[in-house]
Amino acid sequence: MSYAEVIMFDIAFISYNEAKADQNWNVLKNRYPYAMRTHGIKGIHQAHIVAAKEAVTDMFWIIDADAVLVNGFELCYMPKKEDRDAVHVWRSKNPINDLEYGYGGVKLFPRLATENMDTSKPDMTTSISEKFILMPDVSNITAFNVDEFSTWRSAFRECAKLSSKVIDRQKEDETNARLKTWTTVGHDRPYGKYALAGATAGMEFGLSRGPDLRLINDFEWLKEQYNANI
Repeated sequence: MSYAEVIMFDIAFISYNEAKADQNWNVLKNRYPYAMRTHGIKGIHQAHIVAAKEAVTDMFWIIDADAVLVNGFELCYMPKKEDRDAVHVWRSKNPINDLEYGYGGVKLFPRLATENMDTSKPDMTTSISEKFILMPDVSNITAFNVDEFSTWRSAFRECAKLSSKVIDRQKEDETNARLKTWTTVGHDRPYGKYALAGATAGMEFGLSRGPDLRLINDFEWLKEQYNANI
C-alpha cells in the first residue's frame, strides 16, 4: 500500500529537547516521508498551535517525541464526518508501571480548534474540543524514561494533573487508581525511582492549596523543582 493510500491527514512530530527525539523522528520519517517536525517551540500549547498552523488538512496527527509506535499501528484512521471536530486519543503503554490509557498516546486533532485553543488550560488535550473520543487500541510506548530528569518531569506533570482533578471528563475512581499506580509501581524499571519520586512530588503539588497548574508546562520551573527535590 502506498503512502498516499495510507495517510489521509498531515502528521506532526513535536519535540523540544527529548533525549531520543532525533532517533524517533528518523524512524517516523522513514515510515511516513511526509511527516512534519515542530521542534524547539517553548510551551506545549504554543508548539501544538505552530504544528496546527503548518498543517493543511482539517485534522492532523500528533506524535510526541518520546512515542515509539507499536508494530501494526498505522496512521490511517478516518473519523466519521460528524466527528471531524473531536479530539481522538489512542492508548499508550507506560514503560515504568504498565498502565495503558491516553497519557502520551497518539492523537488526532481538529486543526482549527487546535489553532484557537485556550492556552490557559493545563491539560491541553482534553480542552481543545468539547468532543473527546478515547480510542481502544494501544498506539505506542511512551518512552519517557530515558534519563533522570525527563523521567521525573513526565511523572510530575501527569500526577499533578491527575491529583488536582483538572482533566475534563475524568472519572474519579479511575483517576485515583492511576495515581496509586504511578506513585507505587515500577521502582525496578529503568529510572523507575525517578518516576516514583516525580509522581509523588507532582501529586503533592496538585493537592496543595491553590496550585498554579500552568507551571507544569514551564520546563524551566520543573527543572528547579527537580533540583530542589532530588
